[in-house]
Amino acid sequence: MKKEVAFTCELPNGIHARPANHLEAVCSQFKSDITLKNLRNGNQGSAKSVLSLVGTDTLLDDPCSLIIEGDDAEQAFETLAKYIQEEFPHCDEELVVMEQGDVLMPQSLMRHNPTLIHAKRLSAGIAKGKLVRYTDVELSVFDGEEASMSFADAKQAVTESLLAKAETANGQEKEIINAHLGILKDDALNDQVNAMVKQGDSLARAILKTVAAITDTLLQSSSDYLKERVLDIKDIALQLLITSHPHLNVLTEFTLSEPSVVIANDLTPSQFLGLDRAYLKGLILTQAGSTSHTVILARAFNIPAVSGVAIEQCASQEGETIYVDGGLGVVAVETSESVAAYFERAIWLADKKAQVEGEFVHQAAQTKDGKGIEIAANIACTVEAEPAFAKGAEGIGLFRTEMLFMDRATAPDEDEQFNAYKAVLEAAEGKPVIIRTMDIGGDKPIDYLNLPHEHNPFLGYRAVRIYPQFLALFHTQIRAILRAAPFGHTKVMIPMIQSIEEIRWVKEQIATVKAVMDSEGVSYGEIELGIMVEIPSVAFIMDQFCKEVDFFSIGSNDMTQYLLAVDRDNDNVAKLYNSLAPSFLRLLDAVVKGAHANDKWVGLCGELGANKKVLPLLIGAGLDELSMAAPSIAPTKAALRQFDSAQCRELFEQACNCATIADVEALLDTFSRAQEDKPLLATECVLLDCDFNSKEEAIQTLVGNLGIQGRTHLVSELEADIWAREEVFSTGLGNGFAIPHTKSDNITHSSISIARLKKPVRWSEDEDSDADFVIMLTLNKDQGDQHMRIFSGLARKLIHESFRNTIKNMATEDEVIGFLKSELAL
Repeated sequence: MKKEVAFTCELPNGIHARPANHLEAVCSQFKSDITLKNLRNGNQGSAKSVLSLVGTDTLLDDPCSLIIEGDDAEQAFETLAKYIQEEFPHCDEELVVMEQGDVLMPQSLMRHNPTLIHAKRLSAGIAKGKLVRYTDVELSVFDGEEASMSFADAKQAVTESLLAKAETANGQEKEIINAHLGILKDDALNDQVNAMVKQGDSLARAILKTVAAITDTLLQSSSDYLKERVLDIKDIALQLLITSHPHLNVLTEFTLSEPSVVIANDLTPSQFLGLDRAYLKGLILTQAGSTSHTVILARAFNIPAVSGVAIEQCASQEGETIYVDGGLGVVAVETSESVAAYFERAIWLADKKAQVEGEFVHQAAQTKDGKGIEIAANIACTVEAEPAFAKGAEGIGLFRTEMLFMDRATAPDEDEQFNAYKAVLEAAEGKPVIIRTMDIGGDKPIDYLNLPHEHNPFLGYRAVRIYPQFLALFHTQIRAILRAAPFGHTKVMIPMIQSIEEIRWVKEQIATVKAVMDSEGVSYGEIELGIMVEIPSVAFIMDQFCKEVDFFSIGSNDMTQYLLAVDRDNDNVAKLYNSLAPSFLRLLDAVVKGAHANDKWVGLCGELGANKKVLPLLIGAGLDELSMAAPSIAPTKAALRQFDSAQCRELFEQACNCATIADVEALLDTFSRAQEDKPLLATECVLLDCDFNSKEEAIQTLVGNLGIQGRTHLVSELEADIWAREEVFSTGLGNGFAIPHTKSDNITHSSISIARLKKPVRWSEDEDSDADFVIMLTLNKDQGDQHMRIFSGLARKLIHESFRNTIKNMATEDEVIGFLKSELAL
């Protein structure tokens, strides 16, 4: 007897492993032969075989038939007709992918049930080492002891010691040392100590009381930055106490003898610098904030660091090997073999990524056709300069000097500012440095200036608008910059300019400062003067501004919100903030064309500059420079070389003529697909003879390698997509093969990744599911049905033993690629 059940496939993902398994289970109840026939492509396969069902390449809306032949065909028909209509359409659903932008905990870690202590992320990277508790010196040991020298002598000795260290220190250490020298000169400290000594207190007690009073005041502040200065005060106090009480033989040396992760309640900058960085692999600080000098040093030296972990939480692990992931913000303790394997593999992947990106660090930034675009760094403090240049910065596109003025009791004096600007210019070694004058007010208030509270500070009394009221402050900054100018290529940028009157006033003030310096015989250097383009009114009189200034730098963040009248920090309207708005692109075009028509240089220093998706538009706009956070520099240089500047210009012109943001995004997606220069199959995605211990390690490595090769910029998100599919149904196909797969927006270049394992790993709970050959499919959603076509094609091939044996025994990556291209007709 022969029966037939006709139906249209309603499954959103087609017939893949999970629905195939459901259908196979129902069909296997019957003795009759049951065949699924796909009427769209003519493929057919046994409905009692998961691989055969997958091999039919059945997709959403495909017309199909179940052909039933055998003694119980009537019974099978009744059951299957009802099943196909009522149950089969609901055995699968559209895969839900986590939102982008979140910090995702990798499933390849979480599936091993790790013991994690969650912490605040301070400095990225992964550290492995023995947990060592830092033993600090209690200041109270000095209480009641008589000093061997006066306060003045102790202060002089500490000053000389710091100056000696500064002579051999690099930029990062020198910056912290200069800060400590400033504390030694602080009147509040000196006056209080001297007053207490005169009143009869011992020097030790006077220092301790003064430090307690100052730190109590700082700790009551609402400013985290000021609270974090407590460590610097205690640092200097300890040095003064040790120096003035040598007979106590108080030692501050803390010796590390093997790779270590140091945990401490507090760690002062000098204590950090005293640690042997050959053995210091990571830091766990219970209280440190992101602006702590110790944390700034940790970042500068690439030491992973987290905070907010109580020592008691880790006490039982002292002397044991632990891992700190500064990117995820976790401390992993009591690590099992599988958890340790995850972190070891993560460290390996990070090293590989650094090697690949390192190839572009010192290469000139240019497009595929040789058009140069300067890639510069945005920095907020002096210590960031050297690491930025080490990461490939071709200049400093934005030095946010307001950070020198914020979270302190008084403004920095001329010498402090001069030293800061000079340090950055020296680190640049002739590369251009754009120093933005203080952008104070608005979202960056300064307590000691007593600026009025405003309902709309972004449009109010800020930046250049406050300079006339605080003229001495502005003149001091200009003097400091002019004095530093001889030490490098100095460019000065004025923020929040909206009229010719404002820039002319600024130029008059600079001339006044120069005249005073001339009369005093103070030498200074020449500067280039530019403005921050963030207020749209500037674009309409670019021809006039070009007569007044030497360069322009577009602040894309503020220019977008001013143009669109959207407060990007207001959740109610933040969704309207988008720099892909055609109006913004036209404004960008007007600024660049206006500048270039008058032979003026124009850069962009907003967050948009590091957005890889938008990069071809920025190239097409004709910008001379893009400035960004230092970690984005090498990847951006690598991405630049994928694009042709003429094609990018055509793209930009098309985008400017779009009607909606959605139209621009669609145009970018189409352009990205057309620019695909990474083949679906490539040797860079073939890993032979891998020593994996688990399915999790295999997926972690294959997805991580896609990040290393520049095929995805969203590694964690892409891995989540893979595991979302695995949660639906295991992709182990038997015979030692597994095909993990996803169709995702998180893959830039659709890829087939291959891993041949030295030993099989368990792919599912099924004992026959061990896999020693993994073929991972990661295809972009815009690739249509290619995802399931390749999957079903592979499934059909893997049925044949000859195919399996041939691919497993390939000697080289090239052989594997050639074989698959031929067999899959790719």
